[in-house]
Amino acid sequence: MKKYRTRKGDGSFIELNENELKAELEQGTSDAADRGKISPLSKEELQYLFELFTYPSKFISVEMGNEVILSYDAATLKVRRVGVSTHRIQSLQVYEKLLGADMLEFDHVDYSIKPVKPIITFEQPELEQALLVTTLPLYYGAQPNLGLYNQPDGPCPNPGELYAAGKISEAQDSQEKAVEYAVSDMVQVGSEMYESGADGINFDTTGAAGDTDFLATLKAVEILRKKFPDMCIEVGMAGEFILGMHGGLSYDDVRLAGLYPHKQIELAQKAGVSIFGPVCNTKTDRSIPWNSARAVTYIKECVKNSKIPIHANMGMGVGGLPMVDHPPTDVVSRASKAMVEITRLDGL
Repeated sequence: MKKYRTRKGDGSFIELNENELKAELEQGTSDAADRGKISPLSKEELQYLFELFTYPSKFISVEMGNEVILSYDAATLKVRRVGVSTHRIQSLQVYEKLLGADMLEFDHVDYSIKPVKPIITFEQPELEQALLVTTLPLYYGAQPNLGLYNQPDGPCPNPGELYAAGKISEAQDSQEKAVEYAVSDMVQVGSEMYESGADGINFDTTGAAGDTDFLATLKAVEILRKKFPDMCIEVGMAGEFILGMHGGLSYDDVRLAGLYPHKQIELAQKAGVSIFGPVCNTKTDRSIPWNSARAVTYIKECVKNSKIPIHANMGMGVGGLPMVDHPPTDVVSRASKAMVEITRLDGL
């Protein structure tokens, strides 16, 4: 039986025969359906994925007319990550004029709200300079990163240490206080960068510190939406479900811990988010066909529940792509095409 070359979630090559490939696709969508309590992909969609992963060309793309918006988080950092020494503004020009980006994002190397706050007066004039030499919409991006509000880096007692000592209520109180600090900082940074000319704000990697992280972001978005009705606010998630680091937090009477993308989007819309970036995490010991079928299943349901644009996170370790710094084009192109043409989202 003929074998087809693909990859595992760690990026290494593997070969699957026809039956093995079909089984991987079916198991991937079933895993997402079971965990998220959503519908699996249809037989027609699974056949589409089978044909996609057996197509002989190394690179494959969407059909003409199915193109979507391409947006990037931490764009000014990623050119330097590959060893090319460029200024942040030059990096934005590379994304715009060479890489075909549709949206740009200006950010600081720390890429977190808390460390950006004290240097905001240095970020503002550089953003203004970037606006003068670029044409595309230019956002300012940073993570909520609630972990930075814990000692020794922040003012709040470390909840991890308190939990370990059996001080549950004290740990939860500390996390709730961190939410207050983070909301204040997110509103300040978002307001000042927007007033300096940013076309929008991106709170990226939301939920990295669990339900406290997600709650702080929703509250900050709510305040910014009232303050700036026309502001574009993008929220990109950190994981496929919200970790219950606190466990008892709610927004709009909905418990946050355990929410999957199709439920996250409902709260994001209520808070006032303009663009939502859902995530599906990659399992490194499973094949990319398995991971891609799983990711598409989650995002399809998220798109179904959404009234705002969806830009799925696809990169190192998310969206059905390998857990490597620079995902190879053979699987990037297949996972991207599947995401676009099955889920009918708005961007990547």
